Order: sequence, then C-alpha cells, then structure tokens
Amino acid sequence: MLLSTGTTLAFPYLASLLADVQNIAPDQQTHYLRQIGLAMIVLLVAQGVFSYLRIVLFTIVSEGSMADLRRDLYNKLITLSIPFFEERRVGELTSRITSDVTQLQSAISINLAELLRQLATLLAGIVVIFYTSPKLTGIMLSTFPVGIAAAVGFGRYIRKLSRQTQDILADSNVIVEETLQSVQAVKAFTNEWYEAARYQKSMERFVAVAVRTSKFRGAFVSLLISVVFGGIILVLWFGATYVQAGDMTIGELLRFMLYTLFIGGSIAGTADLFSNMQKAMGASERVFQVLDEQSEVQHLSPIKKETINGSIVYDNVQFSYPTRPDMAILRGLSLQIEPGQKIALVGHSGAGKSTVIQLLMRFYTASAGEIRINSVNINKFDITHLRANIGIVPQDVLLFGGTIAENIRYGRPDATDAEVTEASKRANAWEFISTFPDAMQTMVGERGVKLSGGQRQRIAIARAILKDPAILILDEATSSLDAESESLVQAALDELMKNRTTIIIAHRLATVRNVDCIYVLDEGRVAEAGTHTELSTKNAGIYQNLLRLQFDLKA
Repeated sequence: MLLSTGTTLAFPYLASLLADVQNIAPDQQTHYLRQIGLAMIVLLVAQGVFSYLRIVLFTIVSEGSMADLRRDLYNKLITLSIPFFEERRVGELTSRITSDVTQLQSAISINLAELLRQLATLLAGIVVIFYTSPKLTGIMLSTFPVGIAAAVGFGRYIRKLSRQTQDILADSNVIVEETLQSVQAVKAFTNEWYEAARYQKSMERFVAVAVRTSKFRGAFVSLLISVVFGGIILVLWFGATYVQAGDMTIGELLRFMLYTLFIGGSIAGTADLFSNMQKAMGASERVFQVLDEQSEVQHLSPIKKETINGSIVYDNVQFSYPTRPDMAILRGLSLQIEPGQKIALVGHSGAGKSTVIQLLMRFYTASAGEIRINSVNINKFDITHLRANIGIVPQDVLLFGGTIAENIRYGRPDATDAEVTEASKRANAWEFISTFPDAMQTMVGERGVKLSGGQRQRIAIARAILKDPAILILDEATSSLDAESESLVQAALDELMKNRTTIIIAHRLATVRNVDCIYVLDEGRVAEAGTHTELSTKNAGIYQNLLRLQFDLKA
C-alpha cells in the first residue's frame, strides 16, 4: 500500500519539474525531458504492479480475518449456556454472524484499505507541501481543526445510529426466522397478511434510521469538503501573490497545488470512509457483546469418555429459573438413584419433572442444595465430560437436515458404518431404513420432516445407543405415537435401558409400571415414592388420583 501510494504521489512532483524546464540550460532541456519521461513510464509500471499486489494482499488478509471472526463467533455461540439463548431470539443471533460480520468485512476489505491509503497520501502530501512552501502549508493546515472537530462529533453519532440500524435489521431477521419456522401455523391461521405487515413495519423503521444516518454522513462530508476546498482557494490566492513577488516559481506553485488537491481529495475521501468505519464499529460492538460472554464449555475437541457408575443423589435441591427468580420450581427436592436403577418422575404439569433433568444436565445450576454423581458434586465435573455420560431421548425429536447415518452418528461422530448400522438394528430402525432406496444415505429433510414421528423416535434411540451413556433420560419418549409405533419404540427403549441408570419422565402412567421406583413430584418436592403396586394402592395418594384421572379419561 505504501509503495502504491508513493508511486502515485511521485507523478505530481515530476509534473512540477516539467513546468520549470525553462530554468534548465537550453542544451540540457531535451535530455532533461527524456529522463523525466522515462521516470514517469517506470513509475507507471511500478504503480500498476503495486496496486495489484495491494488489492490481492488486502483481500487475503480481510477474508482470512473475517473467516476467523465468523469461526470464533460461531464457536462462542455454541459454547454459551442455555439461559443466554432463552434471553435472545435465533434471528437476532443469526444477524450477528451474518449482517454484522458482513458489515465488518466490507469495512476491512474496502474501507480500511482505502482509509489507510488516503491517510498515507495525506501525510506524504503534507510533508511535500511543507518542504515546498512552509507559509502556504500553514495557511492550508489552519483549516484542519474544524475538520477534526466535525469528525469527532459526527462520528460518535453515526456510530450510535449504526448500532440502531443493525439492531432493527436483527429484529427483521427474527420475524423471517420465526415465520419460516412456523409457516404451517401462519397458513393455518391465514395470517400471511399480518406477517407481511409486521415485516414491512420493521423495514420502514430500518429505512428511517438508515436515512437519518445518511443525512448526518452527508452533512459531515459536505462540511469537510467545504473546509478543505476553502483552504485550497486561500492557498491559490496567496500562492499567486508569492509567484508575482518572485518568492516561488510556477513549477513550485504547480507542485504545491497538485499536492494540495491530492490532500483535499484524501480528506474528502477519508470523510466518507471515516463514516463507514464508524458504522462498522457499531456492528463490531454487537459482535463483541457475544464474544465477551462467558462460555460454559471450555474446549471444542472430542474428549475421552470416562465411564461413571450412574449413582445419582439430589440433596435438598432448590431452584428458580433466572427469568423468574421469584417463582420457586424446586423446593428442597431429595431423591436417590442407584447404579443401573430405573426410576420414573411423574406429577402434574409444572411439578418440576423437566427441571430435575435440566439441572442434572447442568443446563442450569441449583440455587441451593447439591446434586451428586458417583458421590461427587456435578459442578466439579468438566461439563463436557458430564454430558458425554448422559443420553437423552426427548418427546419431540429434532433431527438435522442431513442423512439418516449422519443423524445416528451424531451420538458418536467417530463411529464406523458397521456400528451405526448395528445401533439402528438394536433400535428397531433398520426395518424401515432398509426399505428406502438410499438406505442410510436417505436425506431426512429440515428437522426430519420426511420421516414419521415413530421413525424419528427410533433414530433418536439409535443415536443414544451409539453414544452408550451411563445415564439415560427418557422424556415422554412414546407419548405422541400411535399404538403400532409405540410398541416398536418401546421395544427399542427396553434394549436401550439395559444395564444403565434410567430416568423416565412420564405422563402416561402405563409406561412406568415396571420401573424400580416411581417418584411423584408435587410443588417442587417428592410427595410420594414407591413401586407402581405400592403407590396405586395408597388411599388418597397423588399417584392413585393420577391413575384414576387417566382411567376416567380413557373410559
């Protein structure tokens, strides 16, 4: 960049030497002109080569930097805690890694390179004009304080408006994200018009702030150009008087004016570039808000899973969600699970069943009391090691939009094809996978929409079998299935539960008849505990009441 700028700045100097050719002896003028012409040709070639290298090298640096930033931002996002995501919407976070980083990319690849080039031109030009005429340089520089004050004042406000613009754009992305994810609901309620109006309103806000930003940018650039070219007019006026008085030659005045024009052009260009850089700084502040968040996962490389025995103890655990600190979910819950034992958590909605699991997975931290695995407080475990030993089969299975093999292998990415196939067979999934033309390479579609609920459930079970966890969590794993699918899934679950500690969350009590112990939760505590037979015969018990309600409902 410096070499490219230097060769460009050399042309006005050579041009000023041509203007003073009459000061050279007549017999030397032809040789003098030939030398200057040859120098201009050499500079022209060098300037082309340096400009090419400047553009290519800046692209390499800027693209590499943005790739690093996107990688760091994504790595940070996937290592953040669940509460972070509960406080933000997916569209907003997507905007950070797309539009905000794109804004930075434009700033670094184009604006930063050009800004540095203009600053180099400005500094080199000032040195040359000061060498040519210190008096005229003083007149020229007297206009600079006004431009600097304008840059500071306008720049701060432009950055603020840029942050607002990016925030509104993120809100617009949220609308698109939510609408496309829930498009069936939108169409079912015939609310296309409502979503279109909502997006239109967001876009109008975006345009309004963008126009307001452009007005300030325009005022800043106009003020700076007026100041700069006002200084050039003063220089031209005083320069003409110096030539008339014999204090300067015409070539020196030409040199001064050419470099002054270069300086003026650099300042004018710098003004707009400075505004763009302020906008980029607004975007960067949003990006660094994410990068400065505290990660819960400290490493991103696969770890060796050291098996734990599966003993679990909840000791007087209390908990409230961060978003609802005044509402206690667990109020001194205590229970004990032995290695290899199968227990069930039942109770009314809101009793705290899912919260028990979320605390075990360390999605949240207990407000009081402690949870122990292998007699060790779970907060002392490396969080990745802890979760590597826990497998979960949820009620609503979310599959990634790749192949069946990729979704099963998600349980253990280094698994061989034979291991993936064996896991699918043990999960009773191979019988339908083998009927597909592409078998394991069948694409499941966005969120697994090409598969039925029972098929998605069995793939989730195969994924858990492949992971081979010490602790297994079944969260209403069969509640949304028809009778035939439930029978196949239940058989797969029986295979999965062998020789491992299992926690079952269930509303349908028929699915927990054969567990070792049932814990009935009520208002955040264990209200009853025992086998199905023990609890079903307990007069006026909560479990017996739940059984009666389900029996009456079924009848």
